[in-house]
Amino acid sequence: MFSKEAFGNRLLELRSNKNVSQQSLADCLGIGRTAVSMMESGKRVPSIEIAYSLAAYFGVSLGYLVGQSDDPWKRAQAVKH
Repeated sequence: MFSKEAFGNRLLELRSNKNVSQQSLADCLGIGRTAVSMMESGKRVPSIEIAYSLAAYFGVSLGYLVGQSDDPWKRAQAVKH
């Protein structure tokens, strides 16, 4: 399940650890700085393209970025119905 809060916290942590400004990250992704800020605060959900680009930029799995895994390199488990 996607968690806006977990995503925002992970994004902020990854960006801070890499010492990248919101503006630099936004420029790299081709979005506005306020979009990055809103994603970090949980007020905005990224498109799948942006989420994938963020995971690639920070070298982590998409599952980690969206809060499905606590291991940055482990792929998320499939949801069983």
